[in-house]
Amino acid sequence: MILTADYHTHTPYSHGKNTVLENARAAKRLGLKEIAITDHGFNHILFGLKRKNLVDLRVECGEAEKLTGIRVLMGMESNLISIDGSTDMRESDLQYFDIYLCGIHEVLKYKKISDMYNIMMKNYAAYKFGKKPSQKVIDTTTRAYINAVKNNPIDILTHVNFKCYCNLLEVAKCCADYGTYIEINTKKRHISAEELNMMASTGVRFLIDSDAHSADRVGDTKIAEEILKESEIPLEVIDNIDGRLPKFRFTEYKIKKL
Repeated sequence: MILTADYHTHTPYSHGKNTVLENARAAKRLGLKEIAITDHGFNHILFGLKRKNLVDLRVECGEAEKLTGIRVLMGMESNLISIDGSTDMRESDLQYFDIYLCGIHEVLKYKKISDMYNIMMKNYAAYKFGKKPSQKVIDTTTRAYINAVKNNPIDILTHVNFKCYCNLLEVAKCCADYGTYIEINTKKRHISAEELNMMASTGVRFLIDSDAHSADRVGDTKIAEEILKESEIPLEVIDNIDGRLPKFRFTEYKIKKL
């Protein structure tokens, strides 16, 4: 298995250590065809991307692409901020981006206090104290993920089920229906081999992403390889390995809407 592209990397524009160019050069050394710069979304209180920096980030992505010869996509790992599926990516922001990721994170400005309580606090409490979350918590998180996929042109759901427990089968079904990829994140273990098998049964497609916060982790696939060895899914359902490149729904959305 050879990685073709890494669609989840961070820079100092949010929580990363290395520049856009340094990430791109690392991707170039590994023989990748594409890389995406996907800093944390605007509503991340500690490490969120600033709207005032969008033009500068776009310039850096363009310069890195020219200097390295590989495609450098400008993206964002947006935050899911409400049960109704809202994210911190506004319609007016979409013009700046090439790729649209979304995940659930801590320390966010949520749409409502009730969203913070039901999405973040209840899930984090279950994670922190090692308790199985209630079915109500799982159902709420599942509904938030599904609403986000239905209501936004999201390309990739990041580290699903990490500190945010959901019905993976139902989320995968929705992603399969709408053309959203589920990420196999190699920074953190967020799914098991059995869960991967279950999701794959829906026809959903996957991408392997490093979630690199430093250039030396760009293109890392170790955790994904370990999970895949234990799973039964064919490598053909992963669209950024062995020369393959994915087809993103956000690209089609921009052609039609913007």
